[in-house]
Amino acid sequence: MSIDAPDPAFDLIARGADEILKREELESRLAAFKAGGRPLRIKAGFDPTAPDLHIGHTVLLNKMRQFQELGHQVIFLIGDFTGMIGDPTGKNVTRKPLTREDVLANAETYAEQVFKVLDKARTEVRFNSEWFGKMSAADMIKLAGQHTVARMLERDDFAKRYAAQQSIAIHEFLYPLVQGYDSVALKADVELGGTDQKFNLLMGRGLQEHYGQPPQIVLTMPLLEGLDGVQKMSKSLGNYIGISEPAIDIVNKTMKIGDVLMWRWIDLLSFEIGIDEAKRLKADIDSGQLNPRDVKLRLARELATRFHDAAAAETAIAGWQAAVSGDGDMTLLALQDVTIPPEGIRIAALLTAAGITPSNSEANRKLKERAVKVDGEVVEDPAMQFVPGFEGVLQVGKRNFARVRLIPG
Repeated sequence: MSIDAPDPAFDLIARGADEILKREELESRLAAFKAGGRPLRIKAGFDPTAPDLHIGHTVLLNKMRQFQELGHQVIFLIGDFTGMIGDPTGKNVTRKPLTREDVLANAETYAEQVFKVLDKARTEVRFNSEWFGKMSAADMIKLAGQHTVARMLERDDFAKRYAAQQSIAIHEFLYPLVQGYDSVALKADVELGGTDQKFNLLMGRGLQEHYGQPPQIVLTMPLLEGLDGVQKMSKSLGNYIGISEPAIDIVNKTMKIGDVLMWRWIDLLSFEIGIDEAKRLKADIDSGQLNPRDVKLRLARELATRFHDAAAAETAIAGWQAAVSGDGDMTLLALQDVTIPPEGIRIAALLTAAGITPSNSEANRKLKERAVKVDGEVVEDPAMQFVPGFEGVLQVGKRNFARVRLIPG
């Protein structure tokens, strides 16, 4: 197929992608399938390092779902073996390997959650201990002989640690090789990963060539920015939406994102708003014909429906609208436990602890602007104190609110 020829299948797969290596190979394989060839084998690996997934993880899952809808076979690979090594990507210290018990418990939770996005009937769930558990020490040494230390030090994170004289454990060098060999074991045609995984993904391509297989196409996806619109979505930063969170929390958090970030999320997370429609919606907003809040609400509804169901999504939307308007039943808001000192906490610190202001200084600024309400009443006094046992609705401006219950820490 000519690179210039429009191909709806390729356009769908390319949507939101950061890089495709190599584009012409993917076009050729998609064309071969369309002409009656076999479905492509699409692989993405997930190390079960934590029990729950957030919507940042679903960027890859969404792309896998798109491949499924085109008729291809996706492989959700749980790195129960690699998880015990610990992925060194982006780390400046050696990561502590997980225990076998932790890995298995997290893997079980992963398997339950991914089918909120993927079609279970068309998903192959695999564990890389299937082949690595059978490898002898001699086999692993043979695999390690495929690359040099100099090549490993081409990785940016390894190079920085080496230059800074920070330790790099030998087993960390094994991680890219082990991940790459997964592609050999699964005979992958395409491997998906975040932009930070490019070195590892290319390792798989190289190892496949060594073992006489057609090299996989590498498709990297951007790392989704979190609620702050700046940092990568991460539980440690608190800027995430967990896919197992209550529907009301998914709606509340989505409605708080910035208008610029909204388009990024639509591009990477939405199935319902296509490329052309997104362009039309953006043009309508730019011309003043459409309020960005309406588009954001549509995205929030879609995400809440995907991870729960339509009824839960509508209840969550009603809760959000009740809070914004100041009318309606505030008990529709999810109750959030906030741990505070036994002696109590001031209003600014409480707003920050509840996650509706980014800092105490911002909270104090909002108090001066008379933009803070507690149970619908405007609060201006920065000395206002709250003690354990308080339960009520906090609100900053029109969009940031939380129903909290204070418990002693």
